[in-house]
Amino acid sequence: MALNYIFIFFFLIAFIIGLARLIFLGDAEVFPEMVQATFDMAKTGFEISLGLTGVLTLWMGIMKVGEKGGIVHVFSKLLGPFFSKLFPELGKEHPAHGSIIMNIAANMLNLDNAATPMGLQAMKEMQATNPNKKVASNAQIMFLVLNTSGLTLLPISIMVYRAQLGAVNPSDIFIPILLATYFSTIAGLISVAIYQKINLLDKVVLAYLGGLTAIIIGIIWYFSTLEKEAITQVSNIASNFILFTVIVVFILMAVFKRVNVYEAFIEGAKDGFKVAVKIIPYLVAILVAIGVFRASGAMDWFVASVTWAFEKMGINTDFTAALPTALMKPLSGSGARGMMVDAMNTYGADSFVGRVASTVQGATDTTFYILAVYFGAVGIKNTRYAVVCGLIADFAGIIAAIFMAYLFFY
Repeated sequence: MALNYIFIFFFLIAFIIGLARLIFLGDAEVFPEMVQATFDMAKTGFEISLGLTGVLTLWMGIMKVGEKGGIVHVFSKLLGPFFSKLFPELGKEHPAHGSIIMNIAANMLNLDNAATPMGLQAMKEMQATNPNKKVASNAQIMFLVLNTSGLTLLPISIMVYRAQLGAVNPSDIFIPILLATYFSTIAGLISVAIYQKINLLDKVVLAYLGGLTAIIIGIIWYFSTLEKEAITQVSNIASNFILFTVIVVFILMAVFKRVNVYEAFIEGAKDGFKVAVKIIPYLVAILVAIGVFRASGAMDWFVASVTWAFEKMGINTDFTAALPTALMKPLSGSGARGMMVDAMNTYGADSFVGRVASTVQGATDTTFYILAVYFGAVGIKNTRYAVVCGLIADFAGIIAAIFMAYLFFY
């Protein structure tokens, strides 16, 4: 229902603002631009879905090999106590545990192409035991919000963009992003826990979260001792080494269990192709709505009004030029990436605005894209409070990113 209202809102606001620009400002180009945006974004949505076909086919095949090899059972045993607290309705032996863990791990390593198919597999497995197939379950909402909070340990792509755009130290945003995305994840977790009445003060939950905090502190310390060139090189090697190691381990476990690896892969790959086709209409719908909202000028007007409001309150407004990235981030990953690149092109990669935009880009994930793709893939119509909690995580991440940028760079 939330996505329905958002979809309608984008089109109505775009029409109203477009009409105002035409009548009062004499802007004859606004409606042609908005209509062109519908075609462009529809094409983009289809191309993204088409591009996902190959990687979904690959990774759902790999996940099926891992499932038949028993990796799901291993992961469930390893993190069962923690996930039994966060996903109480799944129980300790649910097959979705392995996919959930792999998805979250891939997101943390900034491996988007691997994370998406693993996430879709998790949603499919949770949907199998969802009593109401049209309404999001508690477990699905918790999983989606953890995804939208976007906990990232290795923001490789952002560092690459900064290097290409002339940053003296492309990795200087590494620690600020790590801290901001951690706050985003904690905020999302707390918000869902409140809705679902999950006790986060339970000793098991505190032990796992404390361990995660210790790991993050250790990673921050390790990378802070490296030279800027070494950070990008080490993180890139580590990410891809871990990913390929996962594939090999899945295959070896399947071989050990005398599974026909090739047939298991083909079985999972067929499901991957079906899912890729199924998400096309959902993705096109949300991207077209975002496109007309942006083309109408609504985004620019909003930023200008926010800047004016902060100026009236006497608050420093140097960060507001990076707000388009922050505002676009929950809506469109590619749109936010474009806004980040534009900010660095306009103000400089090492400018305060450029660094704010980079930190915001890595602080959280694309909430509406994730909700549209993941819920759409399993036919969920009623998302309940998933959007609210996802946006709380986004808001916390963006505020933390701006604060970290002031702390580190201003």
